[in-house]
Amino acid sequence: MRTFVWILVVALLIAHQDNFLWNDGTLVWGFMPIGLVYQAGISLAAAFVWFLATQFCWPTNLAEGSEISD
Repeated sequence: MRTFVWILVVALLIAHQDNFLWNDGTLVWGFMPIGLVYQAGISLAAAFVWFLATQFCWPTNLAEGSEISD
């Protein structure tokens, strides 16, 4: 699952490069630029990937409330 989460992170990094929408004047719902809608979608996807990362990639050997010593 860790590999899958890393693949999603890399996919989000690639999808974030939205140069193709810079000059598109299309409005969604009559008021929101398509580039802004695209970025909102990327933000929601990033939140979901972060959720997956905390569920499946977070270390389980850390005791709750214990301090990490140097």
